Amino acid sequence: MPELPEVETVCAALRALLLERRVIRIETSGVPLRRPVQLAGLRESCGGRRVAAVRRRGKYIVVEFAGGCGLLLHLGMSGSFRVEGEDLPARSHDHLIFHLDRRQRWVFNDPRRFGLAEPVHIEVPGADPAELAGLGPEPLGPAFDGGYLFDVSRVRNTPVKNLLLDQGVVAGIGNIYASEALFRAGISPRRRAGRLRRAECTALAQAIREVLRDAIACGGTTIRDFHALDGREGEFAVCLRVYGKTGEPCPRCGPTARIRRLTQAGRSTYYCPHCQR
Repeated sequence: MPELPEVETVCAALRALLLERRVIRIETSGVPLRRPVQLAGLRESCGGRRVAAVRRRGKYIVVEFAGGCGLLLHLGMSGSFRVEGEDLPARSHDHLIFHLDRRQRWVFNDPRRFGLAEPVHIEVPGADPAELAGLGPEPLGPAFDGGYLFDVSRVRNTPVKNLLLDQGVVAGIGNIYASEALFRAGISPRRRAGRLRRAECTALAQAIREVLRDAIACGGTTIRDFHALDGREGEFAVCLRVYGKTGEPCPRCGPTARIRRLTQAGRSTYYCPHCQR
């Protein structure tokens, strides 16, 4: 599933292509995504309106229109967008089509259909819709730092890796970047969150920010499905230090230590048992 850097990459491309564009007409394939598509609601929220803003919140994309109308999007496992001419042929798994001015269309394609596209109300420009009220702070924003991480972890007996995946604690981090950040910080994913020292929380918060910024600069990470609007794959995959590296030498320790894989909360975690404590 795309994480913060992949969603930010897509969001930036959509912003460049959609701002001030008018939605003329909307159609769907009639096939449900994660939930059935509310075509009537989408037409009411988006139809005939100009795009005023495109922004990311966690792993979601929020598209704002005039009059408090909005569109909440999630890529799911395999979702992708295209903005293209109306004369191009449709593709398999095109499930949502926004026909735009200038004879173009904005298409959501999702083979596995875990994506989301729902109309939402936005109280004031820039505000989160009510549907995102449960999300934690942005890891690249001012509210997230070592002090916050220390405070929120005090009453948590869960492994620190699981804490980072809790979207109510911090929004946007997933399996890839949790493993990578913990490696950079030298913290074992098995450690109980409530036992982290303040200095360790500071180091971890810094590692999270660094790995996310590095990944955004590379256009995200492509493991299987993700690609940007222009079709390019995320290039951060070549920079991964532990994720997917089971049995390989640790980049920090060398051949004396090998990367291991373990399962936490049903998800794969990669780490070095020698230098991550």
